[in-house]
Amino acid sequence: MAESSDSSAALPNPTKAERISERELVVKRTVNAPARLVFEAWSQPELFKRWWVPESYGLMLLSCELDVRVGGQYRLVFRHGDSTMAFFGTYREVTPPSRLVWTNEEGEDGVTVTTVSFEEEDGRTLVVVHDLHPSKEALDAAIASGSTGGMPDQLDQLEALLANLGTGSTNG
Repeated sequence: MAESSDSSAALPNPTKAERISERELVVKRTVNAPARLVFEAWSQPELFKRWWVPESYGLMLLSCELDVRVGGQYRLVFRHGDSTMAFFGTYREVTPPSRLVWTNEEGEDGVTVTTVSFEEEDGRTLVVVHDLHPSKEALDAAIASGSTGGMPDQLDQLEALLANLGTGSTNG
């Protein structure tokens, strides 16, 4: 059994997704980077656009606007085949490097609120993504559409980006 702990660093960290209520979906993943870097990857457009789009979905990110401050807005525009789609909302809470809260306002069923927390321990960060949907039906529709299924791929891509960033500055 001791051997498994030595080889676990080479294995990707698992992503756990769980519906915790009729309206809530929670995704958890520990990434091998300090919270400061993880927060930067979620809040700096030049980093965010390098990992956010799950490669397996065949989407192209056309634009990425992030004004990461309380009251600031974001807008992401994607192309999928011949169609484009936009996702947008407002940041409600920005607490570097531990927490982000934003709205997802593009849905017809009401506003979804996403809370992401970053909890560092021993240089690794537990990322918890909590989506609170406006209704059971809205979450059911999101799951049925497949839009909630990309998070494991996204977090794999985030972890790969973070491994490349190392512990140096992300501004250069």
